[in-house]
Amino acid sequence: MSFRISYAPPADDTLAKMRGGESFRDEMVRTLGDEPYGHASSAVKSERDRREATVAGAIVLYYVSRSVLTVTVVRLVPLP
Repeated sequence: MSFRISYAPPADDTLAKMRGGESFRDEMVRTLGDEPYGHASSAVKSERDRREATVAGAIVLYYVSRSVLTVTVVRLVPLP
């Protein structure tokens, strides 16, 4: 089962400024798009569907919607 990756406007703005943005998108699909509860992610504030993970050198805060198979990235913090 594959999840669609969508980006909220603040995360999309950050992604547009990142070097290697396209390879980051590919890595998101390969990792969190395949298994949003895996890849060393952790629940935020004990909410199972509100998660945080590090993907391709960036901290990603996202929500998982199992009903529509979507991962929505709400915050993206590239590591220096």
